[in-house]
This record gives sequence, structure tokens and C-alpha cells, in this order.
Amino acid sequence: MSKPALLPPPPEPVLTRWWAPFADFLEKERRYSAYTLRNYRQAFDDFYRWLRAAGLWDAGFDQLGTRNTRDFVIEAQNRFDRRTLHNHVSGLRAFFKFWLLRGQVARNPFLGVPLPKLVKRLPQFLTETQMTLLLTGPQRLLENQSLDAFTAWRDRLTMELLYGGGLRVSELVALDYGQIDFSSGVARVLGKGKKERLCPLGRVAMAVLGKWRTDFARDSGAAAPVLVNANHERLPVRQVQLLLKRYLALADLPLELTPHKLRHSYATHLLNAGADLRLVQELLGHVSLNTTQVYTHVSVARLRDIYAKAHPRA
Repeated sequence: MSKPALLPPPPEPVLTRWWAPFADFLEKERRYSAYTLRNYRQAFDDFYRWLRAAGLWDAGFDQLGTRNTRDFVIEAQNRFDRRTLHNHVSGLRAFFKFWLLRGQVARNPFLGVPLPKLVKRLPQFLTETQMTLLLTGPQRLLENQSLDAFTAWRDRLTMELLYGGGLRVSELVALDYGQIDFSSGVARVLGKGKKERLCPLGRVAMAVLGKWRTDFARDSGAAAPVLVNANHERLPVRQVQLLLKRYLALADLPLELTPHKLRHSYATHLLNAGADLRLVQELLGHVSLNTTQVYTHVSVARLRDIYAKAHPRA
């Protein structure tokens, strides 16, 4: 069998016929994130290549059975780690469910297909001491003239918002000035599934943000991005990932730590300080909330009060 990766990607007619309606459904009706759409598309492309390599594509999706998909899973274990494989199969299961409900296939061949067990991993997080060392990195580089003031304050603000507000990196780079209530120190964030939530940012993050807006922001109108590059364009996710590695190295911390680990640290430190689990879940956006009426049972004042008492940088 040819290696799937060596075969060409699905041609346009295949994408138009099978992928485009499914992607449109995920984006507009299920409100899946661009990240999930990208992963599901990768799963679709890989499965198409595998079908071509196995000589099964011409028979069509409707002729596939669990024996075929079991063979796919066995072969895919040589190419993907277990978590990626689980994500791919989840996407393909959703794909076949979509077309089954529309009468285009007779069965979902991924239902009941055994998958290798996932090893439960505890979330990585930094201690409060490590977090402080990381967050002070830009200031130390500025003081010894290894970094210009614009970059130093931008990088510090980036990490302060990730940790101080528990933001996802996608939420961070999408943050505009109009989403922030500067009088209360609360940001209104659009998270996964386009669900809205309120994120107290904390005293330290707000102080850094104030300095940044006053001294370095070219545009701080409601639609202007908070974090920008040297050309005052919205900061991309990749640059956030790279700048974090710079300060991890400076603090002698593991370079594999990602921006999401600052979010884990945020949650862990809140819980360790006695914050209510339900409130932490809401602050992280893990509870299903109405997109137009967030936090109906907890007032903004209550959220801010709990945050101020529990978060080390509030």
C-alpha cells in the first residue's frame, strides 16, 4: 500500500461534494472554532489519502464497514500519537453522522471502532514563584538594554493577560480595546463556540495595560487590537508562542510549555487559594452559557470579589 502522506490531497470536486457542506454546518450551526475546523479538515484529508492508498476510494463512502475503519485506525497509529488519532476519529465520526442524517450514507463506519487508550495527563502548570520569574522577564531584558521598550511592555502585557485573565491564546490575540471595561478591569471575551464570558483581568494586568495604551498604542479605539506587532498590526498566535519561549528560556523553565499552560496555572492558583470550583469553571469558559446573557446567577461584582481574593496578581 502506498503511504497516504505521499498521495495528493482531495481534489476540488471531492471537497465541494463532501467536505464543504460539512464544514459549513460545523462553522455556522455548531459554531466550531477555526482550530477545530482545521483539525477536522486534516482528518478528512488523511482519511481520503488512506482510502486512495488502500484502493477503497472508488467504492465510495457508503461501502465502508467497521473492518475498513479498524484497519485505518491500526495503520494510523504508526503516523499519529494517540491523542491526535482520537481527535481525527472524532472528526470522522462526526462527518459520517452528518451525511447519515442527510441520507447520503447508510451507516457510520466509525461507530464502535476500538481506539488505543489515552494516558491521562495532569495539566502542566507553573508555581507562583516560577510565574513571577517568567512575568518579570521582559522588564529584566529592558533594564539591561537587551530589549526595546515597545517589545518589552508588549511581551509583558501578553503574558499578564494570559495569566491574569486565564485567556486562551486565540482569545488573547482577538482582544480589542472595546471589549475591556477599564473602570471595572473586566474583559468581555468571545470564547469557544462563540460563547461570551466575563474575565476579570486583575490589578497588575490592568496597570500594565494602562501603561501600554498610554505610551505605545497608536490606536486604542473600540475596534483596535490590544496586542500588535512592530507594524501595529494584530499580533498573530505564532508570535505569542515564540515570545513565550524566549522568556521560558530566560527563566530556565521547560521550553515545551505553551501559552495554554499559563491558563492552567491561572486555574490552579485560583483553586489552591480557595476559589469556588464553579466560579473557576465560569471564568475559564468551561460552563455552557447563553451568548447574550452571561453569568445570570453570579453578578459581575461577585466575580470580581472572588477573583480579587483568590488570584495572586489580582
